[in-house]
Amino acid sequence: MRAFLVALALTTMVFAESGRSPVFGSERTRNLRGLDYAPMLMEYHRQTVGEENHFFTYPRRDTTFHKNFEKNNSNAMVFFKSDSGSSHKFAIAVSPILGIDYKSSSALGDTIWPAIDGGLFIRGFADSLDFDLDARIYSEGHAAKKPKSYDHEVFDVQSKDKGDGGIDYVSYARYRAHLGLNYGWVRAQLARDVLHWGPGYYNNLSLNQFALPYNMLSVDLIFGPLRIYSVYADFRVNSWSYSKDNLNDRNFYGHRYELALGKFTLGISELQILYNENKPWLFVPIVPLFIEKGNYSERVNNGALAFDMNVQLFKKARLYGEFFLDDMESPYAVYQNRYSNNRWAAMFGMQVAHDTEVKNKLLQLGSIAEIARVEPFVYCHYDTARAQIAHLGLPLGNPNGPNSLAIDWTLYGQLHWNRAAKFFFGLHNKWLWKGIDYGSDIDDPYKTQRKKFIQGAPLQYTISPSFSYIGRYASFEIDLTFGDIRAFFVRSTLHW
Repeated sequence: MRAFLVALALTTMVFAESGRSPVFGSERTRNLRGLDYAPMLMEYHRQTVGEENHFFTYPRRDTTFHKNFEKNNSNAMVFFKSDSGSSHKFAIAVSPILGIDYKSSSALGDTIWPAIDGGLFIRGFADSLDFDLDARIYSEGHAAKKPKSYDHEVFDVQSKDKGDGGIDYVSYARYRAHLGLNYGWVRAQLARDVLHWGPGYYNNLSLNQFALPYNMLSVDLIFGPLRIYSVYADFRVNSWSYSKDNLNDRNFYGHRYELALGKFTLGISELQILYNENKPWLFVPIVPLFIEKGNYSERVNNGALAFDMNVQLFKKARLYGEFFLDDMESPYAVYQNRYSNNRWAAMFGMQVAHDTEVKNKLLQLGSIAEIARVEPFVYCHYDTARAQIAHLGLPLGNPNGPNSLAIDWTLYGQLHWNRAAKFFFGLHNKWLWKGIDYGSDIDDPYKTQRKKFIQGAPLQYTISPSFSYIGRYASFEIDLTFGDIRAFFVRSTLHW
């Protein structure tokens, strides 16, 4: 019976999480939320208790997308496919999405109600090509006189009376999309999404799922246990659309190499940012960016190198870590750790996972804990708004930014009620020390000086319970945050 329940759970996860999209992607905690809740956390849960090689490069192709497409999408509002005897195989599904949110945050200083979003989710394939598009329009009412963007992206404020500044509502549009061409061991992709590299969930240091989405071109090569991922992305310098900083170019190149040997995975990530320069040669995956970086002007380029590892233990747990090197004077100077020209970060984590049954229903239980230390000036550069490792003003890597120490610990569970419905519950604890000295903000221009790591930084503690119901056509979720930051989030989603 347990084997049957595990098989059922895997089928359900494919249906609810990835079967409707050609990729396993990052989570959408700010906007474009769908029916599912914490899909990447449950993907890590699946890898923790699973038997296959572990890869930690996202977005990652779902190889079952074609095979399960009709089963997972035939109930869509619009569905059609080619005839079974046709030499040209294609299929497409279109689903409307409607959501309504209530959002309140002390950090934002605003209450957003009502927040309504509507749009279409389109997905399909044609022979070796697969694609998906999630596009929506948002309309929000804000209590604050000067509303801020909840997702940190650009929005428009619609005013009834521009003379006195009376605000009627806020409107904007968002989308994420993937267009991938697959040929055996290679996938070429155009996408708007967020890259997430490494085995961490909250605190990946090189590229993190909690960054803001960007447009990218990538090539994914798989040679058995070896994976090579090369990407180019176009970043915006400033989060304000009218800023003249955005007349400049910030181009990103990255390579990731992963070797997955059973229960052990080793990864290397290298990043390079070019400001008002673009060198397509850097896209070639055999080009070592940490060496090639020296061939360009230091004032307009910024690079980093990261190493990570993951070890699976008895199909019950995994231990993992990442070391991120932004710059160093010498290995011994990094060990001394006195001056700001030695910029690094480190993260360690552990996930415990277990699948059991309750009255013939699969119950997935787990816990994940991480600690991350980010030194001052990490992700920064010589001048403000130039080659920072950032997009729209937020880091590409650890979301806490430079000069921070964070501990995250979450207990979670997911109960599979039937093939189309499941319940998720979680409890996330966070302890954060964020520095207040120079070098704590990603836009602080870099200077060589004596470092002060989180000196005098206050502790910010938050506890966040969450609950969600996920069905075939609807979902409901609630997130609460208590402590030094208070927030309240409720959402209902309809999806056909």
